[in-house]
Amino acid sequence: MYSSTFIFAAGQFDDTFHRLDKAIADAAKTIPGYLGEETWENAATGLTSNVYYWESLEALQVLMKNPAHLEAKAAQANWLDGYQVIVSEVIRTYGDSKLAHPLAARGTGPQVGESSGT
Repeated sequence: MYSSTFIFAAGQFDDTFHRLDKAIADAAKTIPGYLGEETWENAATGLTSNVYYWESLEALQVLMKNPAHLEAKAAQANWLDGYQVIVSEVIRTYGDSKLAHPLAARGTGPQVGESSGT
């Protein structure tokens, strides 16, 4: 499993930004291997994080090649005051199942300090 995190400082959004943002989110949901997403905002820093979860790196790469994504990437300076992208391999996920999280039902291994049994 993989996650792609897009962290950005918002600038001035216009209709084109909103159109492309929606097109990218809609496209992601149609890609086989898309597992879900979540958005976080940090009021102290003014940064926003969009986190997408993927079954495979290949699924993530499909979104990276999407025309709306490529158009938005080329024009990002029109709307953003800076950004950072982090692509990570998800090694483990677990919890108490009380949160409505995209990966809540997808435990991927032992908790820290537990044996894998192998």
